[in-house]
Amino acid sequence: MNGERKYQRMKTREEQTESLAGSLLLAHPGMKDSNFRRAVILLSTHDKEGAMGIVLNRPMGQTLGAVDGAFAQSELAKIPLFSGGPVQPDRLVICGIGLLNDGEGLRLHFGLEPHAAESLMREQGDEIEVRAFVGYSGWTAGQLENELKHDTWAVSQIPSDLFEFGQDESLWKGVISRVSPEWKLLAGEPDHPELN
Repeated sequence: MNGERKYQRMKTREEQTESLAGSLLLAHPGMKDSNFRRAVILLSTHDKEGAMGIVLNRPMGQTLGAVDGAFAQSELAKIPLFSGGPVQPDRLVICGIGLLNDGEGLRLHFGLEPHAAESLMREQGDEIEVRAFVGYSGWTAGQLENELKHDTWAVSQIPSDLFEFGQDESLWKGVISRVSPEWKLLAGEPDHPELN
């Protein structure tokens, strides 16, 4: 799983015929599933066998060093910890995420070993953001495609200002409002309109 992958900006939904790897999945505003409600998922893989990614906007408010003593004295001690998804919640996934220099895509180092993450931090510094995820998000063959047909998710290209948003629900709101006017309107609806 280690290794850098480069993803270019995505084609529009109508043009898309191949893998969605390197794009963002944005949960439909009406999604109630607590695992994915207002989630922004970065897809690392997507092929005929299924899809896998990590939720970018579920910070756990902890650092890697605080939750695992093995990292307390390492360069990874202050790396923020996120809930990456409901699959294998006992698994730790370390990733390096950075925008390409031209702003037209993303570099993703997925599933890094701790020593590789430390090397990446030393070599690329401010050009890459290293995060640790507990668990990941996954779909079996055809499952994601079926969910997309039912508008469970919106697909977005990686915005050049991805890291300028908050790491919480504000990331979802900021990116989904760019998908279409309809999705922007839906994202602005209150959770309980009957209370207005």
